[in-house]
Amino acid sequence: MLSMGKCVAVIVAAGKGVRMGNGVRKQYRILGDRPVLARTLFLFHKRPEIDNIVLVVPEADRSFCRNMIIEPSHLEEKTELVSGGSCRQESVYNGLQAAGGDCSIVLIHDAVRPFASARLIAESMAGAVKYGACIAAVRARDTLKVVRNNTIRQTLSRDEVWMAQTPQAFQYDIIMKAHETAREKRFKGTDDAALVEHSGIEVHVIEGDARNIKITLPEDLEIAEALLGARKKGKG
Repeated sequence: MLSMGKCVAVIVAAGKGVRMGNGVRKQYRILGDRPVLARTLFLFHKRPEIDNIVLVVPEADRSFCRNMIIEPSHLEEKTELVSGGSCRQESVYNGLQAAGGDCSIVLIHDAVRPFASARLIAESMAGAVKYGACIAAVRARDTLKVVRNNTIRQTLSRDEVWMAQTPQAFQYDIIMKAHETAREKRFKGTDDAALVEHSGIEVHVIEGDARNIKITLPEDLEIAEALLGARKKGKG
């Protein structure tokens, strides 16, 4: 089993956020009194075991992120800006390259999940050290249906269905090789764990957190405001 070694968090904020509307990318929307992205970065910046943060953003947003997100939040000490690619998978790959070969453990996290707990971060890192690949996920609560042409084709058992979250943590060599193999074979995955699975390596799962929401739609921001309010009152 590896020691923890150098740990880098790759925060992916290169999405266009078109579903949010109003022309403002979802990662820059204000949650409480600060941008969503700033809140997410702070989760990792304050962790002493995380050596560096690689923030992947659209090329056109680099100056904005530096001047309006990183510097006002005093996050420049650990944070490196990297330009994203044409899709999430390419953006993560760019972030992994920037993380460097001396990185032992890498955590990959969505910029629009500003409620990842200290437990999730710590357990993900520990899982990567022990198993090589580890993600947070939550058990499905609702009955799940496979639907084609508005008709149910199959009902899935909830007992074996989990909904993946981030952070997703990996030993650096494992995730880098998985991305390189996916690029060679032109395989596209919906998350980084899928690339590791495709490479033939098992991925360990830890219990996620229902409050670790991904802010994608306008109503998600309303839920996030409620979660933030509950946290400030000591209820979350």
